[in-house]
Amino acid sequence: MQLAIRLLARRDRTVAHVEQYLQSKGALPVQIRHTIRRLSDLQYLNDQAYAQRWVERRLVSRPMGQARIKEELLAQGIAETVADRVTADVFREVGEEQIARRALNAKQRHGSRLTPAQSVRLLRQRGFDEETIDRIVMVARGSDEG
Repeated sequence: MQLAIRLLARRDRTVAHVEQYLQSKGALPVQIRHTIRRLSDLQYLNDQAYAQRWVERRLVSRPMGQARIKEELLAQGIAETVADRVTADVFREVGEEQIARRALNAKQRHGSRLTPAQSVRLLRQRGFDEETIDRIVMVARGSDEG
């Protein structure tokens, strides 16, 4: 329990992070289960809250699409049901199109104006869906012509 508390004191972690850490330190499976249960009961571990905070910070620092955000959450050991719920909630509030515009604006602030092909490539790399990319690129082309 003390190892896990010291780990959590440094920064927020997922259940999977704590499990892996305790395993690497030689804790027995029964000890790990007990520790995870206790830390969850005390609200020191909460994957839903962790995912929510992580997504909000990530979208500010590096705007990306719902699919990419979900992949990154899964890679951190967040359960798929939690990742689905959190990403759906966040993207329902903000909207993928608005986040995609933010990604393009941030990129353009740091350099020259992006061509439509560069915009498409950037948005695909950031995990935005094709419909969102098409709408944004069409609007950008329309404003360039008008």
